[in-house]
Amino acid sequence: MAYVRGRIRASVDALEYLVGGLGTATLALGALLWAAIVAVTCLIRVGLPAAPGALRAVRWVADRERSRLSRWGEAIPTPGPVPAGLRTAARDPFVRRELGWVALYSLIGLVAGLVGLAMPLYAVQDITFPLWYRLIPADFGAPGIVWWRIDGLSEALAVGLLGVGWLAAAIWFSPALARLQAWPGRWLLPPPPGVDLSLRVAELAATRAAALDAHAVELRRIERSLHDGTQNRLVAVNVLLGAARRALHRNPDRADEILGQAQDAAEQALGELRTVVRGILPPVLDDRGLAGALAGLAGSCVVPCRLEVDVAVRCAASVEATAYFVVAEALTNVVRHSGASRVDVAVRREHGRLLVSIEDDGHGAADETRGSGLTGIRRRVEAYDGRMTLTSPPGGPTRMDVELPCGS
Repeated sequence: MAYVRGRIRASVDALEYLVGGLGTATLALGALLWAAIVAVTCLIRVGLPAAPGALRAVRWVADRERSRLSRWGEAIPTPGPVPAGLRTAARDPFVRRELGWVALYSLIGLVAGLVGLAMPLYAVQDITFPLWYRLIPADFGAPGIVWWRIDGLSEALAVGLLGVGWLAAAIWFSPALARLQAWPGRWLLPPPPGVDLSLRVAELAATRAAALDAHAVELRRIERSLHDGTQNRLVAVNVLLGAARRALHRNPDRADEILGQAQDAAEQALGELRTVVRGILPPVLDDRGLAGALAGLAGSCVVPCRLEVDVAVRCAASVEATAYFVVAEALTNVVRHSGASRVDVAVRREHGRLLVSIEDDGHGAADETRGSGLTGIRRRVEAYDGRMTLTSPPGGPTRMDVELPCGS
């Protein structure tokens, strides 16, 4: 049964992958047709002004496929914008590889996606056929087999058995079709030999700068918390203790009241200091692990929160802390800005990466430039060589997907 469940889960994941690939394959076909038209018109010099735009369209589609492939496996870095100038762009190795990819993928991606989508649809149609075969004339035949006359329940049940065959084929062949659909991108979209290292260096330089910025922001936050909160409380304790010391000689009854105020101020200072420490590295992560810490966040969230955590092995403390703060900040944004009635949080470990997704049913239109904490989340994630993807169309829903490397 475990093997069957694994095959079914793999086929469902493969179907999701194939449907997404069908979308990018359709875009690739459009970009290929546009590039072909521009190339033909360039022979008579009419299409030369449109050539850079065609190359940018191919790059845009290729970047979408790179992002999709990175979500399902090893990350593929993006090369940046197309070089200016047609001759420079024509010599760029990325452009040449992308043109080969768009020609290959527009065929393989479409065929694999259509076949992968058709098998489960045929399975549902044929399996349910005995329930509705009486609604159509017998001369119409079976679904997809017009010459098969259906005269009674026995023939309809035979069609249902055919649907079971389609279902078995979908479960068995969908992962292979998904791998076939991914093959052109895995082959042609990664950087050419010798270019990968320079891109990686540039990426690490950018993430290092982001890490330094995030570290500086965190230090400023801690300094403000200590200066504006704990330090003022401790100053108040010192003043109250001095007043109590003077009152011991003048008014002993008043000294007891002042000492009580000093004790209250000290307790408040301790509480604020615990809050600052908890903001650096929450002790609950050590005590209860990531699942327990996130359960505490979900339980204290004002908006109803459904939490699903599938992390069998502990990750590094820094990775768990980053995931914790990402969820905490995301839930704060949901409560303050989204107007949502529910929020779903899912955390799982897969292929050496910790995957965190937060989705709410709010009004959407989340914008990183409006100071909603999203920029801070992105910087914190990129500081650990992770990725954050935000999808928030107007009207919702808003979904944030975060990937953090956590070893194999």
